Amino acid sequence: MNWKFWIKKEKENQKPKTKVREWVDAITFAVVAATLIRWLIMEAFTIPTPSMEKSLLVGDFLFVSKFHYGTRTPKTPLQLPLTHQKIWLTDVPSYLEWIELPQYRLPGITSVKQNDVVVFNVPGIAENNYGNPDQSSWIDYPVDLKTNYIKRCVGLPGDVLKIVDKQIFINDDPTERPEEMQFSYLVFSTNVLSQRILDKFDIPEVQLLDNDPPVHLLYLTNQQVKALEEESYIKEVRPASNNPYKRFAPYEQGELDSGIFPDDSELFPWNADWYGPLKIPAEGETISINRKSLATYGKVITDYEHNDNAEIKDQKLLINGQEVNEYTFKQNYYFMMGDNRHNSLDSRYWGFVPEDHIVGKGFFIWLSLDGNKSFFSKVRWRRFLNLIE
Repeated sequence: MNWKFWIKKEKENQKPKTKVREWVDAITFAVVAATLIRWLIMEAFTIPTPSMEKSLLVGDFLFVSKFHYGTRTPKTPLQLPLTHQKIWLTDVPSYLEWIELPQYRLPGITSVKQNDVVVFNVPGIAENNYGNPDQSSWIDYPVDLKTNYIKRCVGLPGDVLKIVDKQIFINDDPTERPEEMQFSYLVFSTNVLSQRILDKFDIPEVQLLDNDPPVHLLYLTNQQVKALEEESYIKEVRPASNNPYKRFAPYEQGELDSGIFPDDSELFPWNADWYGPLKIPAEGETISINRKSLATYGKVITDYEHNDNAEIKDQKLLINGQEVNEYTFKQNYYFMMGDNRHNSLDSRYWGFVPEDHIVGKGFFIWLSLDGNKSFFSKVRWRRFLNLIE
């Protein structure tokens, strides 16, 4: 005797799924699966700016590994799946701040290493609202929804970083330069450089500063400089800087670069090519509080250390209303720079990257499109499935 006769009857009474229901189930499954993969394992990014050229090009599509450093738990769970700050093609926020959770990092297979290419949430509110001059409308995004940047990690927690005539030193030792690192140069020629010449030397960006004689501002690798110098129509290739106010002349030691970090020109007369020494904060490290340390680490302590009530008043650090003379850092910090060293808004200008802002490690390029080329020659096939180094 079948004692569960009702089960068969229920199955017999079930109606087959409609086509609409099948599509809804399939789409729901795909969204859930994609969301979990994007959160736990790997996320797709594109390169919108030339700050990492030639290592990464505008139009590169890449996968960023979350499992290398360990994925972060969500801080803002009320968010439309597969979005970041806004709903696609609109200015409508994609999230609600009704619930904010404490954030943790799951175990990873490694930690951030020197010269890793890293995606992170840029810390400062100004950088998260870049291009918007109306500060009253700036949005202070939650940590996991801040704007994504991709740079190379050049300094680790506890390191002392210094830049001497464009060469980075870590703890007094010179670091290895990326193979295709770029700097700015003034190129003097007999004629204005044509698009054919720019394509020949793989130069995507040029500024014509003068017509008589032609002077161009170019961002070049060492190999490109040597190749251009061999051309008969090139009169001179001269090192330059990213400062138009000094007619792009190279920076000198002790010369101040506007907007440089830390923001105290008396204590830190630094620029993009002559910088430091600067100590990068490490978890558990204790510092004394004075004018210099507040100029260097004050924003870190008040904005990124998760202190409930920390503020700076009259060159004093107050926590919960009490003045403190020493401070111990709660997390690690990193120093990030673009490989296009004179065309990169990076840690030299806005400071340290907190560990809880690290998103993942640049893994590999799965597609690369050249926006300046026609349909048939748009794909950069040579970059297909290249590992990011």
